[in-house]
Amino acid sequence: MPAPLLILCASLCFATMGLCIKLASAQYATAEIVFYRGLVGAVAIAVMAPLRGGTLRTRLLAQHGKRSLTGVCALSLWFHALAGLPLATAMTLNYMSSVWMAAFLVLGVLLPSAKGRVDARLVTAVLAGFAGVVLVLQPTITREQLGYGLAGLVSGVLAASAYLQVQALGRAGEPEYRVVFYFSLGGMAAGALGMAFTGLHAHDARGLVLLLATGALATLGQMLMTRAYAIGRTLSNASLQYSGIVFSVVLGTLVFGDPLTLTALAGIALIVAAGLAATWLRSRGAAAG
Repeated sequence: MPAPLLILCASLCFATMGLCIKLASAQYATAEIVFYRGLVGAVAIAVMAPLRGGTLRTRLLAQHGKRSLTGVCALSLWFHALAGLPLATAMTLNYMSSVWMAAFLVLGVLLPSAKGRVDARLVTAVLAGFAGVVLVLQPTITREQLGYGLAGLVSGVLAASAYLQVQALGRAGEPEYRVVFYFSLGGMAAGALGMAFTGLHAHDARGLVLLLATGALATLGQMLMTRAYAIGRTLSNASLQYSGIVFSVVLGTLVFGDPLTLTALAGIALIVAAGLAATWLRSRGAAAG
């Protein structure tokens, strides 16, 4: 399967996963959803890895622990945002991670100890991304939803940090499936800890299907995305990855009747453009370095 089609399928998986999480959040606490999402992913990879000649043993347990902590915090906050925000809004805030990574780079350059100069285009991309957030949040979030909006924003920050940690693990020689496996274990641990405070909710057929679908879609989406980035071009993949927002808009409208104003659409377009610009500028900077 070519990389563009892999990316589109992965984005559809993640958008549908977001739909399942939003539906499941009416029945389960965030900690429970995080736990079962990790359980399905860990079991799937534990079964598939040996069949493909891989091993789950690692020399980088501490690095996996740091990545899992950051990633699970991001995931939990995003699941919380999905419970209280329109589907497309929550997905858009999570896709801010590319803009946040650019912001990290700008702030790193601005540190007194850093050398070099600020790329004005990168600063512009970051500012455009934040302007897009204002446009997305202003017409769609009520005062009661501000906490969910803040959770979505912070989840994007942590997701950007987690992505940088994944890159470091990749440079250290860790295969993607092993990174996903330990992340899934981290999700199980965090979810189990959270359930000690929130308790357990009774299962029914609908709830179990939603929990299993969340884990399966997350694992399948990660596998498809990994394969696409392995064989495709980074900028092309990043461009198509934002189709997840389009899928979320459609699903949110069809399933929940979520309102979508021209202002919100303009904000989404601005965030997508800023994310693509930031990805292009960072890739050019890496190539030049």
